[in-house]
This record gives sequence, structure tokens and C-alpha cells, in this order.
Amino acid sequence: MAVSKRASSSPASSGEAAFEPTRAARRHLVQPWPVAGEIGDEARGLIGEGDGVHVSDGEGNWLIDGPAGMWCVNVGHRRRELAEVLHDQAMALSYNSPWYTMNEPSARLAERIAAHAPGDLDHVFFTTGGSTAVESALRFMQFYNNVRGRPEKKVILSRGGAYHGSTFLSASLNGRPRDRDWMDGVDDLVVKLSCPDPFRRPAGMSVESFSDKLVAEFAETVERIAAERIGAFVGEPIMASGGVIVPPPDYLKRIAAICRDNDILFVSDEVVTAFGRLGEVFASQSVFGIEPDIITFAKGVTSGYFPLGGMVVSARLFDEIRRSNRSEAMYAHGLTYSSHPVGCAVALKNLDLLEGGILEHAREIAPYFQDRLKSLEELPLVGEVRGAGLMACVECVADRESRNPLTLDKEVGKRIDAHCHELGLLVRPLIHMCVMSPPLIITREQIDRMVAILHEGISRTMDDLRQEGLWNG
Repeated sequence: MAVSKRASSSPASSGEAAFEPTRAARRHLVQPWPVAGEIGDEARGLIGEGDGVHVSDGEGNWLIDGPAGMWCVNVGHRRRELAEVLHDQAMALSYNSPWYTMNEPSARLAERIAAHAPGDLDHVFFTTGGSTAVESALRFMQFYNNVRGRPEKKVILSRGGAYHGSTFLSASLNGRPRDRDWMDGVDDLVVKLSCPDPFRRPAGMSVESFSDKLVAEFAETVERIAAERIGAFVGEPIMASGGVIVPPPDYLKRIAAICRDNDILFVSDEVVTAFGRLGEVFASQSVFGIEPDIITFAKGVTSGYFPLGGMVVSARLFDEIRRSNRSEAMYAHGLTYSSHPVGCAVALKNLDLLEGGILEHAREIAPYFQDRLKSLEELPLVGEVRGAGLMACVECVADRESRNPLTLDKEVGKRIDAHCHELGLLVRPLIHMCVMSPPLIITREQIDRMVAILHEGISRTMDDLRQEGLWNG
């Protein structure tokens, strides 16, 4: 689809002033993650429509949706099959209270998700999204240890560069720069380990030695804190919002082994990597060779057509809870929209689409996607292009030898995004990085166009920085 202009689809009726979304947003809409200088007075880029791998902006220009919304529009925009299921389910049953009733779509979806999960992970709890999925897993860990008579076993291990959510407990695990600068958390329960980023490993160290160092740090941390106090390790198989950090080979399997030997729950946060992003419904076992105790998911489960998330839990954990001598203990956790019938119905049809050919397409086209993006490393501003499946990150650096981000690191990604927007591509800027995770239905021709635009956008950014005397690369 070429970039084009389209007239406004919402003209004002006679005698009415035209609605101005930018003005309304500045006056009334609080945006996610605002800075103090703009909070409550901010309007962001308007998205009008979506179609396949494209979205239109407020001016009617069509852009390739490079981030697939927020890692989530996996089957693409404007899928009639999902829209019809959403409508039909809402007309049949729009809502039921999960506290004392249930609905058929949630039971069907739980069964199908359990069939895709590795090992004995066959119990599914549905939430409203990724943050509440991680929050649910952590609260389940606390309940599990309380029932088993181990109230001291509550420490959570996370990592630098991690992102696990925006609820209080899940956000406490976040390890990205700036995430926690002005926000509180339960720091007494969370221990952060090093980020497993091979690009940032110590100079002269091999990837294998770097992996050894990370595993040794993990083992030493368990010994120092004591396994009797550590309830869970929470980790993304690929650290998505931290910059698509792909850990060293076998790192996750070695960490999982330490967790298993020390009775520490391994929570695999697959909010981004599940439902096709790596070509599989779940990537923990099929891609990384691990069998966690809990997997969290969201985003691609409905391809963004309805808010839904959840966790899949090992049957062993439920067996141990039921065998305890505290049969009256209650997992006092739930959400008004847990097991929402509309969301679960949409997710069922979304799974049909994934299983019907989209997963296979994603697996087939992923090597081409990674190879074409890797060509951007010819640009001197680009330090590394990394990724797996249909997720990748272009990291910009001041110079490749030092691997230091640019002095203007907060603006470089935004600069590239602005140029790419003019050329027909929506990019997700992350400080000095650009993340790409398009809908799984993307074609080779669309990948070529995406990479060409990104190449030009980075080139224009380099010219800007040189002209402003901010970079001499």
C-alpha cells in the first residue's frame, strides 16, 4: 500500500463545530508515561485507521505499522473474522461475573492454551493484560508459599533492562533506565541481576564467558540471599522493551536448572514472545528449551482486538496446594474482567488464524526479516541490529568501539521516527534505539520497503546531527 492522503471521515454536521481530538486530548486525556512538564497537557500522534500491516495518521497518510501497535497486532489490522466474533459474542453474552459464574468461551480458550503450553502447564487464569498477568503470577507465588508454610520465601529475582508491567508489584521488577527514577516500588522484595545483553558485555569477553559470568552471578545471589527466602525468578525469554535483548545460548536453561534445584519458581514472561512473535504459540520450550513453572501472556492472544492476558500454571503447583493442610486458604485475587467472554471468544478465533497459516508464515519469513534489518549495520550510527523471529532492535551508538549511546540518546530514536513517519513508516523509538515488530502477516516486499525507509530515516538523522555539530561519525 503506497502512502496516500485520505479526506477526513468525520465532518461536522451543520451548525456544529468540528471535533478536534488534539484539543480534547490536551484538555482532558491523560497519556501513559507522561513527563511532569507535559502531564495533563499533551497530545500524541493521532492514528485514524488500520488495514493489514498499515495504519493511517491524523493527516490520512498510510504508514507501515512497524511496532504492530505495541507488539500485539499479530494477525494484522481490520480482520473481519475477529470483528465479527467480537460483535457476535457481545450480542450473545457481553459479560458475566467470574466470582460466581463462568462462560463457555473462557473454558474453551483455557483448554486450547493448555494444549499449547509446555510440560504440565495446564491451568489458565485470565486477566486484563500483561501487567495484571505478571501481578497475578507474583501473588500466586506468595499464596503458594504461604499455604505451604513458607511465608519467608517471597524474594523475587529480576534483571537490569527488564520490563514486566505497570501495576505496583509488577513495576517493582522493572529494570529499564528511567522507569523507576520517580516511581516507588516494593524494593525490599526485589533483587535485580545483571542484564544479559551480549552487546554490552565487558570488552574482550566472549559470549560464552559472559554467559558463565551471568550464571555465576545468579548462583551466588541465590546462595547469598538463601534459597529459603527466594520465591521466584521472573524473566522475559527476550527482553522486549529493554531493547530486544536476546540472551546468550543456553543461558535460560542454566538459570532454569538453578531455579529447579533450589525450589524457586521460574516465571517466563511471554507477554511479548507468545502467540506468534517467535513463530510459536509459546516460545519457552520450543525456542529456548525451558519448561517454566508459570508462563504469563497477553498482547498477541487477541492481536490487540480486545484487552486480555493471563498466566498458565504448572499442575504440580496446584497439586501441592491441594495436598497442604490449609484447605480453607483462599487465593484472594481476581479481576472484574477475568475470563471476559468477548475477549476469550476473540482469542479463540485469533488462535484459529494463527494455527491456520500465520504461525507458519512467521517462521518462514523471520530469517528474511532479520537478514534485511541486519543490513542497516552498514550505517555508522548503527551499533547493532539484533533480534529473533519478527522482533528486532536497531541500536544507535556514538561510536562502535566504545559502544556508548549518543549524547542526545533521549532524542535519537525520536528523530529517526519523525523522519520515518514522513516516509511512510511508524517506528517505536526507545531512547537511542528503534524497535521493529510488525504484524506477522508482513510480506517480503513490505519488509523491503520498511528497511529502505528505516535506512533513509537513519541517514537523514545522521545528516541532522552532523549539521548541528552534535556528532561527527
